[in-house]
Amino acid sequence: MRKITILLLGVFLGINYSATAQDEERDRVITTAVPFLMVAADARAAGMGDQGVATSPDVFSQQWNPAKYAFASSEHGVGVSYTPYLSDIVNDIFLGNINYFNRINERSAFGASLRYFSLGSIETRGTREQEPLLVNPNELTFDLSYALRLSDHFSMAVAGRYLHSDLGLQDEADLGAANSFGVDVAAYFRSNQVTYTAFDGRWKAGANISNIGPKMKYDDAGQENFIPTNFKVGGGFDFIFDMENRLGTYVEFNKLLVPTPQDFNDDGTINAEDDAEYNNIGAIEGIFKSFGDAPGGFGEEMREVTWALGAEYLFRDAFAFRAGYFNESETKGSRRFLSFGAGFAYEKVNVDISYLFSTSKVQSPLEGTLRFGLTFNFGEQYSF
Repeated sequence: MRKITILLLGVFLGINYSATAQDEERDRVITTAVPFLMVAADARAAGMGDQGVATSPDVFSQQWNPAKYAFASSEHGVGVSYTPYLSDIVNDIFLGNINYFNRINERSAFGASLRYFSLGSIETRGTREQEPLLVNPNELTFDLSYALRLSDHFSMAVAGRYLHSDLGLQDEADLGAANSFGVDVAAYFRSNQVTYTAFDGRWKAGANISNIGPKMKYDDAGQENFIPTNFKVGGGFDFIFDMENRLGTYVEFNKLLVPTPQDFNDDGTINAEDDAEYNNIGAIEGIFKSFGDAPGGFGEEMREVTWALGAEYLFRDAFAFRAGYFNESETKGSRRFLSFGAGFAYEKVNVDISYLFSTSKVQSPLEGTLRFGLTFNFGEQYSF
């Protein structure tokens, strides 16, 4: 089942899982269950290179840093987003997202979100002559979070997440769905507005350890897969030129807290015996191992860190223009792309779109597609 899982996720999420002996490090690409959790589900973050841990709060902060909800400017927010996948090939693979947050009072807020990833309809058959069986693999998560401002400039949050993955059938047998849960711990900092010579400014920083939880079991044989436990940290600075013009600049770093696949028996390849030993690593044990288990040493550990740069220009809080760049090592997945986005706000409604250009030899499944987001903000307004 693990091989089928990796194949499906590699095809649909653009993971470069190469098993050639020409480059051993390519054999050590980290794969997990439900990797769609690592993809930007909203158009605003997607327009800034798939980042959001330190950006200003919005309704979609649940994925990036739920601690930002404690600094939201509206009492309530509802957001929906739609991301088509492999749109040049099929029209039934997509990622959908619904979010809600509520500022309970001046200091605290809670949020909820539902993410659904449909892998479309797939025909399966055991032999060429067999009548094909139509399956509809899908995955989803449901989250709840609580954020609390511990000071005028700093907040923290915890989130709980239910994960469900149903990848369909294997060998005419329904293996059932895999389930798990994850916990997030997040923090967010926002400074006072500082006056400089030619402009005012504000510093921001954020961190989030997400999806801390048990592995997912897909089959009766006991095969388990790590969920994408991830550590993200980032910072940003807002250039406030005047009441109408503002430019936010951001940087973010991500590392999967999942063990690196190993050639445990030193036979030159990562085979079934190595997989068996790898699968015996516990979820919490794997988090600690992930900081120093890469066979290539510190250099390989650093290549397992992705980074992103992003910027957002706002005019009168009504028009937004965004750009970003995301980078992943060539031997660890090779996801590299430029993204652009725009937003328009009218009274309580925000509309966002984004577009991605792949800069890697491995084409992104989002190449040539538009992501859409729609946000409604209402209730009491908060100012800082």
